[in-house]
Amino acid sequence: MPRRTATMLASTLMLIALLCAGVLIPVPYAEMSPGPTVNTLGEHDGEPVLQISGHKTYPTDGHLNMTTVRVTGADYRMNLVEAVYGWLAHDSKIVPHDTLYPDGKTEEQSSQENAEEFSQSQESAKVAALKELGVPVKSWVIVSTVVKGSPAEGRLHAGDVIKAVDGTAVKQPSDVAEFVTKHKPGQKVVFTVVPAKEQAAAEKAHRTATRTQDVTITTTTSHDTGAERAVVGISAGTDHTFPFTIDIKLADVGGPSAGLMFALGIYDKLTPGSLTGGKFVAGTGTIDDDGTVGPIGGVEMKTVGARDRGAQYFLTPADNCAAAAKDTPGGLTLVKVKNIGDALGALKDIRSGDTAALPKCTTKG
Repeated sequence: MPRRTATMLASTLMLIALLCAGVLIPVPYAEMSPGPTVNTLGEHDGEPVLQISGHKTYPTDGHLNMTTVRVTGADYRMNLVEAVYGWLAHDSKIVPHDTLYPDGKTEEQSSQENAEEFSQSQESAKVAALKELGVPVKSWVIVSTVVKGSPAEGRLHAGDVIKAVDGTAVKQPSDVAEFVTKHKPGQKVVFTVVPAKEQAAAEKAHRTATRTQDVTITTTTSHDTGAERAVVGISAGTDHTFPFTIDIKLADVGGPSAGLMFALGIYDKLTPGSLTGGKFVAGTGTIDDDGTVGPIGGVEMKTVGARDRGAQYFLTPADNCAAAAKDTPGGLTLVKVKNIGDALGALKDIRSGDTAALPKCTTKG
């Protein structure tokens, strides 16, 4: 066999071997890519995303699209060829597997966590929108979760309203941990609560729940922070009673990042006129009860997905601006927002056409 032919054959065989190895060898990475975007003012799967009853609503137009990121599953093991392709592709991002699924978290655990965050984001979106409109919302501190095997298991339940700890009134979720950690591990702490069932019955009957009970729990030790501290095995959260019904109908979506866009959609439906002026606006960002907008993950993928759907403007959390501005899709304007007031101000400029005044994202933030 001529030397040149032998060399080409050997090179070809080596290339085939490398490709086979690339396909067969798993690598510890996962892929993020643009996911679906949904207009919060429109319909999804044949029904309105936002459904409001018991209060006057107004016609809307344009788009206020929430955006998502699609990720590979926890059990999926990417091979080297897929990782290299993803690194070279413009519309995907390759990240360490542990970034999406830390500490060996399963896909089921991640989905459950995302579902809980999504539910909480909906509640905060409702509160933020109504507060911006000056509509009063009743709030109280509740048991959000109970750790399995903890001292609180079977004594306290998710949804119980926490009125006081050791006789001191609880006004916000952080009070609960503060009061409990005043104890030493092994000491008793007394919770004054309204049981979840009593609270639910009171809400249904449109009355204030008054029946409370004291629950005494012996604290145990937590080493989560590197120092011993007393815990009972619960996390506290906030629940609300709204003066009318607001339902958000959107399945197969998780995480807290749609909060801002839900809040703006609710605000638009409850006010005359159009927030967007008929423009296509998309965005992302968590939101808390006071309307503060927080950062999210995968912003680069969300801007690509939004532009692919036709968005002209993208409401961007201030802390995500620098990352988003590094590779802004052509034709998309990134607008920096820190809270719902910023977003409403930006929408006013967008619908008036005065876009020179918009606070735009830059690579410096």
